[in-house]
Amino acid sequence: MGHHLDALVDAAATGDGVSLDGFSVVHDDAGFRLETPDSTLSGLTEGGLREALADCDDYATNWYFWSEVVGESSPQRRAFLRWVEGASVDAGGDGDGDEAGGDNDVDGDNDAASVPERYDALRDGVSREWGQLLVTVTVDDHGERSYELRHADEADADRDDLDPYHEPLAARQLATYDEKGRYRPLKTGNNLAGGWVFPDLDGRDLVETVETFYPASVPNWYRERRGELDVAHWEDAIGRQTGMYSVVKTWNRGDGHEHVNWVAEACCDDSQCVKRREWQYDDETDLDVDGGDGAFPCREPCSVVIAASRKWTRLEGEETQTYEFELTPSEKEQVEDIIEAVADDRTDDIREADVYEGANRYRARFLRAKLFDDESNLGGVPTDASDDE
Repeated sequence: MGHHLDALVDAAATGDGVSLDGFSVVHDDAGFRLETPDSTLSGLTEGGLREALADCDDYATNWYFWSEVVGESSPQRRAFLRWVEGASVDAGGDGDGDEAGGDNDVDGDNDAASVPERYDALRDGVSREWGQLLVTVTVDDHGERSYELRHADEADADRDDLDPYHEPLAARQLATYDEKGRYRPLKTGNNLAGGWVFPDLDGRDLVETVETFYPASVPNWYRERRGELDVAHWEDAIGRQTGMYSVVKTWNRGDGHEHVNWVAEACCDDSQCVKRREWQYDDETDLDVDGGDGAFPCREPCSVVIAASRKWTRLEGEETQTYEFELTPSEKEQVEDIIEAVADDRTDDIREADVYEGANRYRARFLRAKLFDDESNLGGVPTDASDDE
């Protein structure tokens, strides 16, 4: 670790010395002073300092990695990489990592492990989930980190069974389609396909790859930690809509925001999106629906929410009508089962032979054969309502 020691001794001999994660080295007229959480040595010569550092090389290589390899050029990348391995993350952004995030420490890094404890874990590999991504970081004998990225559902898969990728931009294609080959309009949708691995990324490429999968997730997470996330609530977002989407503004009528609760429940649940919804109805009115548990925040209604809300605005503008159907109790429950299965995207999980399941395909076909007329009217009752597109 010669170059690590050379860089550390040079840095310690100038200015305020070095300080990181409970480790510090400073120089004054009496010589070098080395401090760790376990010991303090003073009046050291350069040779004595080098000898002492050999006995705490984890601290030395840890300083070198964060100060010389990662550096301070991108505070958000630095913060994310420290979060991945469980190091303290300073929400205030001064970059020294000695102070945890305080009130903005949304991930509980106040209990970050010491450097030796962290290194013991890193040698075996430390993993963190980011949406549907699983990041695993390991450290070698020189303190260099290596990052692996794969689908979180494939944590236990053999690496050799996954398709390897090495360039961050490869994530763009992997994020485009779900496992059924369908286009994914929402990049943070909870339907990311697996079967791939980025086996050996450095810190810069890791963050670029994560950002390709989930654009702006790291910057928004970092701004949130600093208390600087600029949230645009429903009222703000809808007020900006123009053209064909301006119709959504007509939904904001009366006293309430119940319809926005329905929107959030439909689109922003953890089962649908990996973000944690931070936007509300407005600055003073929270939604009743839970925002989820995602690692990174959603700061405003997304394009999918706005597009869906446009359709719902038109549908909810229809006048209600009364329809009369005759259903057995089991048929009523079956209709409910079908709606639940479709809403939860469980239809593919229902076996063809499982005719005890209400949303079973054969049972649904039997219900259609029994209750639909030749014009596909339920119960033979016509709709008599125009589809106002």
